[in-house]
Amino acid sequence: MAALVVLFRLVRLVGSGHEAIAVENAALRLQLAAYQRNRARPKLTAGDRLFLCMLSKVWHRWRTALFVVQPDTVVRWQRERFRKFWAGISQRKTVGRGRPPVAAEIRRLILDMATVNPLWRAPRIHGELKMLGIVVSERTVSRILRSVACPPSQTWKTFLNNHVS
Repeated sequence: MAALVVLFRLVRLVGSGHEAIAVENAALRLQLAAYQRNRARPKLTAGDRLFLCMLSKVWHRWRTALFVVQPDTVVRWQRERFRKFWAGISQRKTVGRGRPPVAAEIRRLILDMATVNPLWRAPRIHGELKMLGIVVSERTVSRILRSVACPPSQTWKTFLNNHVS
């Protein structure tokens, strides 16, 4: 109910041509409401924080009307909201975002090339696929090749036994 009264007063002052006074009045009333809550120390709610962040974007003298919090605190809130906003967007998993998966045929072709030619690694296989007109990055080829077991190399003992004569 109190927010509705504050909103009505704000609209009335804005309509009469006193925008700066209306915005300052709203900021001061918000802080007064925080003081009047039954707490030893005034605590701002999430709505209060949002209002002060929006106020800093709209009104250029917003720092002069702050008494409950420091202007640096409001700037920190803005940065936190910005960080949370973009973190939320980047964590959304929707169809069509990100790198498309490699087709099963291409994956099978890469594995076949690696098993038939055990000395070929990602750069060579990538080059061969490029000559065939298959577009896949060398990094993707190297990721697929991680699952291919390399042939066991000759031990030193076997090498020395073979070359003793």
